[in-house]
Formats: sequence, C-alpha cells, structure tokens
Amino acid sequence: MQDENRIKEDINNIIMNEAICTVFQPIISLRDGSILGHEALSRITCDSDIPSVDALFQAADECGKLWELELLCRTKALEAAYKYMSPPYDKKLFLNVNPNVMHDPKFRIGFTSEFLEKYCKKPENVVFEITEKNVIRDTEGFISTVEHYKSQSFIIAIDDAGAGYSGLNLISDIKPNYIKLDMKLIRGIDSDSMKQSLVRGMVEMSKGTRCKLIAEGIETFQELDMLVQLGVLYGQGYYIQMPAAEIQKIGSDILRTIYVINSGRSRMGHLSLHSITASNLAVKHISRQVNVISSKTSIRYALNILRKNRDAYSLCIVDKGVPVGVITLEKLAAKLKKQFDYLFYKNKPVSELMSRDFLILDQDTPLNIASYLINSSSDFRLNDIIVITENDKYAGIVMVRDLLLKTMEYEDEIIDNSYAMFYL
Repeated sequence: MQDENRIKEDINNIIMNEAICTVFQPIISLRDGSILGHEALSRITCDSDIPSVDALFQAADECGKLWELELLCRTKALEAAYKYMSPPYDKKLFLNVNPNVMHDPKFRIGFTSEFLEKYCKKPENVVFEITEKNVIRDTEGFISTVEHYKSQSFIIAIDDAGAGYSGLNLISDIKPNYIKLDMKLIRGIDSDSMKQSLVRGMVEMSKGTRCKLIAEGIETFQELDMLVQLGVLYGQGYYIQMPAAEIQKIGSDILRTIYVINSGRSRMGHLSLHSITASNLAVKHISRQVNVISSKTSIRYALNILRKNRDAYSLCIVDKGVPVGVITLEKLAAKLKKQFDYLFYKNKPVSELMSRDFLILDQDTPLNIASYLINSSSDFRLNDIIVITENDKYAGIVMVRDLLLKTMEYEDEIIDNSYAMFYL
C-alpha cells in the first residue's frame, strides 16, 4: 500500500511539475538515407521510483491519470518539435498514443486544426503510433476513431508489431499507413532464419496493401544489411542515430553504409561489400591544402583574400585545428553590396557572417559516397567547398566541381572495365 501511494505521488508530481522532456529519433529510408520523420520519445526529468516511461504509463492508467499524462507528453513533443525543428516542419512527427485514450472526446479536441496551426503542423505530417502491446477495451469505438482521424488526413502506424497478441487482426481492422516491426523481431535477424521468414512475409503483405514497414531497434550493421536484403523500406535504431533533444543530420558514415549496401544489391550485385569499398578512390586523393583563417579574422581581411585569389571562391574558418565554418565570395559580396553594410561589417569578425552549415567529410570517404551526398542535395553549387578532416581536424578542401568531375572519370573507368570483364 505504501508503494502504491508513493507511485501515485510520483505520477502527480510529474504531471503537476511537467517533469517530462522530449527526445527525437530519426526514421530513415533504407534505400537512400533520407529522413522520413522523427519519433518523439518522452523522458522523465525528475527523481522517481518509476523505472521507465512504459512503467509510468502503466501506473498512470491504473491510477486514472492516463489522459493527463498523455496530454502532457503530447504537448511537450509538439513544443519541442516546434522549437528544434525549423518551422514549418515538413517531415513526419511520430507520436505514441494509447488506443484507450485515442477515442476519448478530449483527445479529439486536442488535435483540432487550430491546435496544430499553433505548432505549424499539418495533419498529414502527424503520425499516431498505436502500440500493439495495449489491450483495446472498446474495439468498435477505437476503429471508428481511427477512421475519423484518417478522414482528417492524419497518418496511422501500428507500433511494436509482433510484440502483442492482436497481431494481424489489429492490422486488418485499421489498415494502417505504417507498420513498425518490434525490435525483438529485428534483434539478430541476420542470423535467425525464422525472423527472416516472418519479415519477408510482412514485406510481401506490405506490397499488396501499400502499407510501409519500419524496422525498429536496428543496432548492428548486420541487421541493417539483412533488412535491406529483405526489402524493408524504413528503419530506426541506435546504429542509425541515438535519440537526442535536438534534431541532427544523419551521419555521413551511415549514409555511406546505406549507399554501399544498396549499390552492392543492385548495380554491383556480384561484388562483395569489401571489394566495393576497397576499390573506391578516397576524397583525400583529390583534396588540397589552402590558406585558412580563424573566426576572429576581420571580414575586410577575408574579403581581400577572396578578391585577390581568382581561384578562391570560398574560405574555410578553422579554430584550434577544427573547422567551424565557411564563407563564400558570392554570399559575402551579396551581404556587403551596400556601402553602409561594408562600413558596418568590415572590422567585425568573420564569425558574424560565416556559414556554420557546411559539409565535412573524413579524408577516407570514397568519392562515390561524397558525390552521392552532393547529388542528393540541392544546396550545393559547383564553386562550393567540401571540408576534409583527419580525426576531426582540418586536412584540406575539395571543390564540388572537382569532386563531380573526378567521380565522372572514375565511373567511366568502371564502365570500361565492366565491358572488358564481360568479354573475357
């Protein structure tokens, strides 16, 4: 009885003091590494005897506080999404929803168009993750509620598929847009033929129903490799990226891995992963050392360097050996085109106008991976620079133009060698 009272006090304390924060984990395409969206995950921020968020929700349900806790977590998630994701956020925001709360009238009020507009959200970018682990008390009412939200353009996902007992019946009843495969089904799938068969069957089912699969809890390269082989379209997990309070880009190492795995399955299917990576020319072979400046350098000095050197379109800003920004002649000239602007900025440090959003690649990154990263974005121009590092320290630069030209030469050589191999 004492333990129950302490748990109730903890729940009331968490709700009253809003002791919940949100972290985000990306869900990405296993074909090209592009971001589908982010799952909002709740974390307890105060001392509590409740060991986990799952236990918190279970205890809140038993204490009659489930609705209040759901509202708190949902509001925190939307506030954090608005704060950390550049509004308007055009990816999908995955929100975990207890099915027994979802068809409560108060829940509907919580997702009016006015409420979403406050956070710059569109219904089609909100995904309700309904966990299969929860027993649904009112099946007919729940199905009716799901249809209501689908008619309002909200997206539905079944979470933890394979972990509960309703299984195919729940999927058949609500016809979700996404099915998230439970991490227990993913763990060790590379060496478990039964799990492979189950997921292969889910992949075939998804093709016939236009329901997309998301693999949860990917923790190893081997699991990722097997999921690509099986045809699963999306994935998330610690191997891809840990949950974090701020939205982060997908690491170039993961993009490289996904690109190479898919290349090995399609255009170079007869080659091993090792032979693909070993045969690639690395960016360090075409990088060059150029003069760099510190973030304290004056804007006037940086502009003089760029104007005097006809081959210099960009400068890399390095502090204590670590690249911290880049600045281009084009953007600098645009910012200083008026006489007053130049007089205002000329003696200020270059840190005030430099771009902190730039591409950094390790010197051992293969050319085709670097080229893929450039081609998958519309932000790069031919005269932009890519900063090359060794052990996170500045090692040189590569111009986008030089990278693309060298990659084209390299691909022509591969094609010529392929024809030669064909006729041997």
